[in-house]
Amino acid sequence: MSLTPPSIPLRAVLVAALCGPCAAHAVDLRSPDSFDAVANKTERSRALFVEAGKVIQSPRCLNCHPVGERPAQGTDMHPHSPWVVRGADDKGAIGMRCATCHQSTNFEASGVPGHPLWHVAPKSMAWQHRSLAQICAQLKDTRRNGGKSLAQIHDHMANDSLVGWAWSPGGGREPAPGTQAQFGALIGAWIETGAACPR
Repeated sequence: MSLTPPSIPLRAVLVAALCGPCAAHAVDLRSPDSFDAVANKTERSRALFVEAGKVIQSPRCLNCHPVGERPAQGTDMHPHSPWVVRGADDKGAIGMRCATCHQSTNFEASGVPGHPLWHVAPKSMAWQHRSLAQICAQLKDTRRNGGKSLAQIHDHMANDSLVGWAWSPGGGREPAPGTQAQFGALIGAWIETGAACPR
């Protein structure tokens, strides 16, 4: 006989029981001024993006930027369970919409994350299995970034509340490194120094 209802994943119950509110804390991010010693502006820009890449390539971001139709979950980035697909509007298929399970806030009792705008990133913004240099080029390409300028990319990363979820993921999940403010500052400094991509 199961000790938990089928609607509550056993893993989430175990994490909650073992960790409760003590979600692991990720490492801090370096500040933009810590790169001032890099005299070459292009190299400084690349270094800033590599530091921001600690967030971009964290599971909190990669899970929602899938290459295929199915998002991932967990620190090990395993395929989403239950089986879901992105759907035509990136909010799930008919009959299995993201909002069916992902409500407006994290639901700590089950470990299900939440946000009012929960969805996966568009296919053009797929990051999984891509190098940081490839992601950087993608971010700068208006054909693959939703038609956004670099200023709009910065605003999205620095201020968007769904992006901000990565630092308050609930369910015992490890948050993205640093804070959204630190991440936004790195992206801003990267743009100011020429938005150079890592090699």
